[in-house]
Amino acid sequence: MVRGDVVQDPEQIRFPAEAVVLAVEVVSPDSVSRDRETKPLKYARAGIPHYWRVEHEKGLAVVHVFELEPAIGACTSVGIFRERMKLASPFPVDLDLTAIRTGRKESR
Repeated sequence: MVRGDVVQDPEQIRFPAEAVVLAVEVVSPDSVSRDRETKPLKYARAGIPHYWRVEHEKGLAVVHVFELEPAIGACTSVGIFRERMKLASPFPVDLDLTAIRTGRKESR
């Protein structure tokens, strides 16, 4: 999610890091370590204030929420949401996560 003042074209896919308000990553089997380890470091270095990581757990979406802690220059955990995600920042959101199905089957 970016600030509206930087959008020049509805097809635009690249934005300056300082315009990004929220980065969201949906973790796939091929991106687990990248999304858990590499991406938070990159977002923190770029000064992106909010990062949500969506993972699959028992057929449901689980959202890990992080915020940039400027004093330490790193993303810190705000919470892990499994059934309901209610936040005020970066914008008010109240989601029933049980209504979101991942469509993936559990591996054994």
